[in-house]
Amino acid sequence: MKRVVVTGGAGFVGSHLCRALLARGDEVIAVDNLVTGRLRNIEDLEAMKTFTFAREDVSKGISVATKVDLVLHFASPASPPEYLGLPLETLDVGSIGTRNALDLARLYDARFVLASTSEIYGDPQVHPQPESYFGNVNSVGPRAVYDEAKRFAETLTMTYHRLYGLRTGIVRIFNTYGPGLAPADGRVVSNFLVQAIDGKPLTVYGDGSQTRSFCYVDDEVRGILALADSEVVEPVNIGNDGEYTMLQLAQLVIEVTGSSSEIVFEPLPADDPARRRPDLTRAREVLGWEPEIDLREGLARTHAWYLEERKRDIA
Repeated sequence: MKRVVVTGGAGFVGSHLCRALLARGDEVIAVDNLVTGRLRNIEDLEAMKTFTFAREDVSKGISVATKVDLVLHFASPASPPEYLGLPLETLDVGSIGTRNALDLARLYDARFVLASTSEIYGDPQVHPQPESYFGNVNSVGPRAVYDEAKRFAETLTMTYHRLYGLRTGIVRIFNTYGPGLAPADGRVVSNFLVQAIDGKPLTVYGDGSQTRSFCYVDDEVRGILALADSEVVEPVNIGNDGEYTMLQLAQLVIEVTGSSSEIVFEPLPADDPARRRPDLTRAREVLGWEPEIDLREGLARTHAWYLEERKRDIA
């Protein structure tokens, strides 16, 4: 059994990580200030003796006073509405918060894994994106508060590895979805599903030709834990390499939900990437991992969860 700290443990991916760690017998300390995380995500865990929740802002410190074996740093606003609405907090958690989490791992000689993002590639000029690609990020654009915070966090993580020999890893997460993704999260899958369930028009930005690759959260968590259990230091893309245009995604959501919704088009946001797809060669070779859940099945599962959540809210 390992003792694991998960910062952002009440968030979407963080809460799934907590659940997977507990299921395999680890002890988990979830740290979250609940600015974007939700207690609802972890309420089924709170009665477990091997689970502890600490409501703390990791940018102000982490008061874990017991030895830990693994620190998973997943604290950060992650959807565009969140990080654009919390720009300074996003920069703080990527810089000060990351350093505090690294210091905790260093104190106990623990393995440290940073949750980075495909956003570090910006609007990529290389496709698909391998980990060796340095990216094309507009450092003065509105999205930079998230992109550059994660890029700085990667630099800080590698600095601790080189300077102190800390056992670090970096996971570059591509668009993730599934049960637990809040309906009001603002990411495209949650937006489309909620609009379809409500019979409202699905909002596609631009002409819908921009692409993304969507990874079901169970697959994502398996990949993250495979990295955490390894000694791999270099960044690893974890995502699904199926590539879909936004128009294709909208049409698939309508089909899966049986909705009568139409599709409407709005202007494209600033610095919105034209294409996004992970090169998974490294994940397959060094971790023996690859995604298993295709988009149609994942959307169906997420749709079913959203319907159950609505019943729960009504009750």
